[in-house]
Amino acid sequence: MAAEEKKKKKEKKLGWKKSTVLYLHDLIYMLMAILLVFLLLFRVIVVSGDSMYSTLWDGDYLLLLSNVFYHTPQRGDIVVISKSDFDNGSPIVKRVIATEGQTVDIDFENGIVYVDGMALEEDYIHNLTVDSEGVVFPLTVNEGCIFVLGDNRAVSKDSRNPEIGQIDKREILGKAIYLMIPGTHHGTLLRDDSRMGAIQ
Repeated sequence: MAAEEKKKKKEKKLGWKKSTVLYLHDLIYMLMAILLVFLLLFRVIVVSGDSMYSTLWDGDYLLLLSNVFYHTPQRGDIVVISKSDFDNGSPIVKRVIATEGQTVDIDFENGIVYVDGMALEEDYIHNLTVDSEGVVFPLTVNEGCIFVLGDNRAVSKDSRNPEIGQIDKREILGKAIYLMIPGTHHGTLLRDDSRMGAIQ
């Protein structure tokens, strides 16, 4: 009897160990699957610079919907771009103003941006668009491209500048969808957690 009891205890102990190993095995596979999906769907980018102030601050951590699933930029989207021939391909954050086939014109005297003849209502900008950077307007956005501007027009280098110009959609890393960790704007402002959330 004692030997049989001992055998049952051993089996019970082995059964518990086996269940734990199987559970850990399944957990690891689930975590790997979640990580893979996250890496395919999303990216994390840190805002560097003032070109999107005051919508985005220097040091903001953004969650992007990856270009694997983001294919159709719309006016108003905030996108992250990498141009190999500009700043060694460092990511830059800008707002989509116009898409392929649309005509952009800018009245630099009054700071108004027009798309297809309609003045844009830009309640998100930090200052008016009064600086010409070398691109001739009006211009029609090429097929497969977008036209982008920063929200802080006075300091933003964007599609007004021939160095950046129109953005090929293949240069888009993704769309900014969520502000994960607020920045401090070069350490000059307090971290404002109320800014966390979906990006409009």
